[in-house]
Amino acid sequence: MQINDLINHTSEWLKGTGPNSDIVISSRIRLARNLNKFPFPHWASKAQLNEVLEKTRQAMGKVDVLSKATLFILADLDSIDKQFLVERHLMSIEHTQKTEQKAVLVNDEENIAVMINEEDHLRIQLMQSGFNLFEAWEIINGIDDALAKLLDYAYLDDFGYLTACPTNTGTGMRGSVMLHLPALVMSRQIERVLAAIAKLSFTTRGLYGEGTQASGNFFQISNQVSLGHSETEIIENINGLIRQIIEQETQAREIMLTKSKEILEDRINRSLGILKSARIITSQETIELLSMVRLGSDLGMIKDIDRRTINELFIITQPAHLQKLENVKLSSDQRDLKRAELIRKKLNLMGA
Repeated sequence: MQINDLINHTSEWLKGTGPNSDIVISSRIRLARNLNKFPFPHWASKAQLNEVLEKTRQAMGKVDVLSKATLFILADLDSIDKQFLVERHLMSIEHTQKTEQKAVLVNDEENIAVMINEEDHLRIQLMQSGFNLFEAWEIINGIDDALAKLLDYAYLDDFGYLTACPTNTGTGMRGSVMLHLPALVMSRQIERVLAAIAKLSFTTRGLYGEGTQASGNFFQISNQVSLGHSETEIIENINGLIRQIIEQETQAREIMLTKSKEILEDRINRSLGILKSARIITSQETIELLSMVRLGSDLGMIKDIDRRTINELFIITQPAHLQKLENVKLSSDQRDLKRAELIRKKLNLMGA
């Protein structure tokens, strides 16, 4: 697989299917693992990092589910390619920095990705569409068990898996759920919800994880602490919290439909109208407008455009995706023009 092959492929987590997919965009399990007797990446020498890369490359080639996946050496990619992988949620923004001795493994379905020599030697992630944390855990646990037979993980009985950041020590697991919460935002309940989340030792981030702010009514919620809890306990705790948020968002949507349906319809249709007619549009405005169109589709107010198409538009209108589609580097102004053109064509093709 070449990186350009991903352009016309729909990531597994973007398919808009699975439990509660009207509110839950995706579920992700990420495991942080380090190799015994090797310093963490930030303290390791180039020779040590190269050895970690080679050891993990050989091990992954012997694991059935990973053996046919593609390994991208980051030093071989240009800045657009790296940003493209970030936009597809296949690696972190941090992984694009100082890329020597770094790589990312991606399978054809794009639901499995393994970052090598990021903050930890291995960051293994599994993403699913909809609310599917336990299913994601079962799959990634099998991958981790297979790798553990081939690699000597840094592990202590008293502490669990050792990680560069102390908050990941223990299971090394971070479970996260991407939520679309427009009704809670519009009803001004979101600050209360986020404050309650923080008190429960969970963290909230934006569309692209750590260091990003929520935009387009998207919120990524994950556990903060790994030490002292089993993987099952962590997932059960996240699931319990997410179910409450889903219920609150559902109730907020129902209240809006009952008390202010005309105002809601107006806002949704205005958003769709701008997207169908705009000649220039920024990334931020696109995300905000698509958020309202997605809500309209989920509520049955928009009949001709489905959830999967909207999810795809969130991704392909991002800066690196636009430049990959055009096969040329574009200025910010040029991207705003191309973005508007792409959206108009897509929506007209759907008959929306």
